[in-house]
Amino acid sequence: MLQTIRQWFAPAPSIPLKTESEIQSLYPKFRFRVLESTFLGYTTYYLTRNNFSPVSKEIGEALSYSKTEIGDILAVTAITYGIGKFLMGALSDRSNPRKFMAVGLFLTAILNFSFGFANHYWIHLFLWGANGLVQGMGWPPCGRSLGHWYSVRERGTTFAFWNIAHNIGGGLVGVVASHSAAQLGWQYAFFVPGVIALIGSVYLYIRLVDTPQSEGLPPVEVYRNDYPPEEKENHESELTTKQLIVDQVLFNKYIWLFAIINFFVYIIRYSLIDWGPTYLKETKGADLLGGGYSTLILEFGGIGSTILMGWVSDKFDGRRGMVSLLCIIPIFFAFLGILWNPPGSIWIDYLLFGLIGLFIYPPVMLLGVAGMDFTSKKAVGTAAGFIGLFGSLGRTAQGKGLAILATEYSWDVALGAILVSTLIAIFLLVFSWNLRPRG
Repeated sequence: MLQTIRQWFAPAPSIPLKTESEIQSLYPKFRFRVLESTFLGYTTYYLTRNNFSPVSKEIGEALSYSKTEIGDILAVTAITYGIGKFLMGALSDRSNPRKFMAVGLFLTAILNFSFGFANHYWIHLFLWGANGLVQGMGWPPCGRSLGHWYSVRERGTTFAFWNIAHNIGGGLVGVVASHSAAQLGWQYAFFVPGVIALIGSVYLYIRLVDTPQSEGLPPVEVYRNDYPPEEKENHESELTTKQLIVDQVLFNKYIWLFAIINFFVYIIRYSLIDWGPTYLKETKGADLLGGGYSTLILEFGGIGSTILMGWVSDKFDGRRGMVSLLCIIPIFFAFLGILWNPPGSIWIDYLLFGLIGLFIYPPVMLLGVAGMDFTSKKAVGTAAGFIGLFGSLGRTAQGKGLAILATEYSWDVALGAILVSTLIAIFLLVFSWNLRPRG
């Protein structure tokens, strides 16, 4: 049985090379097809991952969950998502992304339906933890696909455009979840995204493709004559599991640096995604829809800047760390503004949410790209999963930590902890200032 599953998920085999005229005609079409399908597919993943936070207060009131129990649900999904990202990343590097990503989206849809039907805390804790695990099947196959269809010198710009899938999915989920809950009940914040995910799963299975070689096309390095430094002779060599995990990741000091930085960047990012709506409802007078729109403002704030900063990082020879550092600094002052803004001027909070979104998403994207820059394209999923694991640990720390600080002390103390995390991220990014892709 296990062998059958492994064979079904195996990468698509190479087929004979097409003629030169066919290659020139088909390559741009397939590149767009991969970019389009992974973009829309990952956007849909977000609808079934971050739909708990916008309605967490209402779920707590309906089912008598405490803030600590809500924090536990947020924390467990962050932990399992991090583990899932790392484990699924290693599996995705040895799998067909078309099947891998589609199955993950199907499973998360089923878990969302189950969550909506359940009304017991421990069942919710288990289901949302399982959801975090299968959500790890989203990003790694995207990284694998884009790494095989787009070369090193266009990576920053391409991933910057693709990365706004985070913003669109993350922004829409706040609106979809809050409106569904307001009109039909909190359960529909999970039912409606679940239906969309089922449709997305079928779409991915039909639309996404594996490597260029599986379509009779040459590797992208040959097509664009753009080879990674020191890899011209072995850029298509397959790696063993040991090489993927140990050599390319665990013994790679650069991957460790980006992963630790990502820990603190995710604290910053998810503090407003997980707790922003609740914070505004409890301290600034926002209602259910207002809390949902705060997530939309945060996410959509990063769309233009992500594309711009990805392009800038390419123009500065791949100095992703330098660009990330310049983005994190304004975030510190934006959080100070939220802390000092009194109730009654919630539009200022919305403005500052948008400002944080403007500057947090370029580092979120660039740290993942930096991981690709410092490893083989055959280990993209594993490296991305490892960096993502640390990001999820950061989300876990803030999910549980902010719940404790806000409950035992105050929201001001919780915001103070975010400010400290921002300063640590700034300090660590200094060490990445001059780092460029290998070679």
